[in-house]
Amino acid sequence: MTDITPRISHLPRDQWTDDAREVFAFWGEPNAWEEGSKTNVMMVMANHPPLGKVYNIWGKHLLMANSLSTRALELLILRVAWRVNSAYEWHNHVGYALNAGITLEEIGAIRDFPEGGDWADQDALVLRSVDELIEDGKISDATWDGLGAHFDTRQKMDLVFSIGHYVMTSWALSSFGVGIEGGADPIGFDLKTGSGRTPGKTFKPGESDNWTDTRGY
Repeated sequence: MTDITPRISHLPRDQWTDDAREVFAFWGEPNAWEEGSKTNVMMVMANHPPLGKVYNIWGKHLLMANSLSTRALELLILRVAWRVNSAYEWHNHVGYALNAGITLEEIGAIRDFPEGGDWADQDALVLRSVDELIEDGKISDATWDGLGAHFDTRQKMDLVFSIGHYVMTSWALSSFGVGIEGGADPIGFDLKTGSGRTPGKTFKPGESDNWTDTRGY
């Protein structure tokens, strides 16, 4: 996934309008306004600034201001990544999940759900919601009622929209040919890295002062 052939290239520098710079500097990456983002998806989305700007605002709510716990959010994102074969989202969110206290064993079990893992009811309902929405386009009555024992209305709304957002994002990344960033140590679905190291924690934008340093690129 680091050498995938792009279908949409990074926006050429001679086309870096202020609107485009707003897209790739949105997440606060150091020097991004002047030098561009090191994150492939941002440099691709800068090709379409009106879309890229609203995508960032929407995505920031779901990633950073979600009413779901970080654990629930990362469980559903990793399940989405596995179900729709998004190597890019899987690679990025393994580190976020580890930082949220989800273990490598649990991450591995996400792939094998419902057979894999010894999941608490709340976690199982989140994972089941992903599967039902992808397979049936709707959360079943039984699962919806089960969610109600753990989540309030806002959280259930964020749950459904988060699943849809990460399915949509995964489709876009795969269709646009967005590969894992060069310099990153890619984490495969087997949880092995390119270097053979054990995957480690990574930070979301602004989560620590050195959040960009944990990405390796």
